[in-house]
Amino acid sequence: MGFSILPAIVSEALISQIISELEHPIEQGVSIRKQGQNTYAMRNLLCVPCVQDFSKSATVRSVVEPILGRMAIAVRGLLFDKTPNANWNVAWHQDLCIAVRQRAEVPGFGPWSLKAGIQHVQAPVSVLEEMLTLRLHLDDCSEENGPLQVLPASHRSGKLTTRQIAEWRSHVQPAVCCVPRGGVLVMHPLLLHSSSAARTPGHRRVIHLEFAAGDLPAGLEWFSNESFTEARA
Repeated sequence: MGFSILPAIVSEALISQIISELEHPIEQGVSIRKQGQNTYAMRNLLCVPCVQDFSKSATVRSVVEPILGRMAIAVRGLLFDKTPNANWNVAWHQDLCIAVRQRAEVPGFGPWSLKAGIQHVQAPVSVLEEMLTLRLHLDDCSEENGPLQVLPASHRSGKLTTRQIAEWRSHVQPAVCCVPRGGVLVMHPLLLHSSSAARTPGHRRVIHLEFAAGDLPAGLEWFSNESFTEARA
């Protein structure tokens, strides 16, 4: 399938704490995007203590370790929200980019891009297959507010071309991922996914955390607050 929904595995108290800390983040390195006075996206969330703590919590480790192993660490954290002022749709795609400390020309990695001052690069399938995404929902997500849709099992076909994506769309019924507040959507980064604009815009805050199972090759390093060497200590 390539995805799973774990409803209500995070406590209401922790959800409220995370929301409170994200309303006024003071950590250097956090990138915030706003429409008017409303924040609709944030990058570098692993700089925020409550998010970093959550990524290492027993709840998260119980999900990540059976799939990636005990050495897996969080390597990227984002936040997405859909509000009346920032209500968008996302076309069908795979998550192919990773965040790294610095650019290095390594076979199989590319093209490169700069996002919020951080180097990003499309990684080869061998790297993406050893990654896992957890999407923590800070609000109830129903069919009314632009939930994620996925094409089950599409992650098994590697990187897909535009034509192959169209073929998958033509013969596979999308699964709509409605997740309650405090629930987590677990998914493979190569799984085809999209989302529509919300029919009833309101908060649909999602913390998107990416985990990886090993070091990168040839001197490339994950852009995260810790290294795999430190994790093994």
